[in-house]
Amino acid sequence: MIRNVLSIAGSDPSGGAGIQADLKAFAARGVYGMAALTALTAQNTRGVTGVQAVAPDFVAQQIAAVFADIRVDAVKIGMIANAAIAEAVADVLSERHDIPIVLDPVMIAKGGAPLLAPEAVQVLSQRLLPLATLVTPNLPEAAALLGEAPAEDREGMAAQASRLLALGPKAVLVKGGHLEQGDSPDVLVTADGVRWFEAARVATENTHGTGCTLSSALAAELAKGVDVGEAVAAAKFYLLGAITAASDLSVGTGHGPVQHFHALWKT
Repeated sequence: MIRNVLSIAGSDPSGGAGIQADLKAFAARGVYGMAALTALTAQNTRGVTGVQAVAPDFVAQQIAAVFADIRVDAVKIGMIANAAIAEAVADVLSERHDIPIVLDPVMIAKGGAPLLAPEAVQVLSQRLLPLATLVTPNLPEAAALLGEAPAEDREGMAAQASRLLALGPKAVLVKGGHLEQGDSPDVLVTADGVRWFEAARVATENTHGTGCTLSSALAAELAKGVDVGEAVAAAKFYLLGAITAASDLSVGTGHGPVQHFHALWKT
């Protein structure tokens, strides 16, 4: 049976991040993708120049319409934009305790533009984190959720992941791509303990949408019924291949997108 996965996120008209990346990752991982938009952005590979949030009631209406008609096997939450949308999403999903939820706390675009209003961080922490099966912050996002300075080493990453776990999610994956070192380790913390996932750092500027892609791949794997550890291993391997093959694409003059279909397209 082909699984159905819903993305709740913002739109990227250049196709590298947001719901466009989510839908590509869903397709590449063999699930049927759906999307409820939280915001429209004006952006390309060089940065974000504008954000238009969707009315919170309409965000909730989109999600409710999907659930009213379609079996949803997993949900991925990306860009939330503001506190009112966070509240609306939490209200709808709080009734869905049986569905895996991957929360990617998108706060800052690759080029540095803010994608989450400051007042929304508290709502995200208090209402969405406890609903999540898995939360996937990078180092700046983990720090912002905790009100701390970003971790600078593995010990700090694991400690912050543990503190995030105490806020209610079932699992936390803190991504180490911002560490200034030759590899890119991620740490998964659950009630069962700490597990590290290693990967080489690929020398490329084409990393637009990596967080969106990873969290969507994770949601796809959880929808298939695999456990969190196996999902992280599969999603991280998939993302490494997508980053490695990013140079096959010719999209924009800034941070280009990853190649979501690296295993399917022949160049």
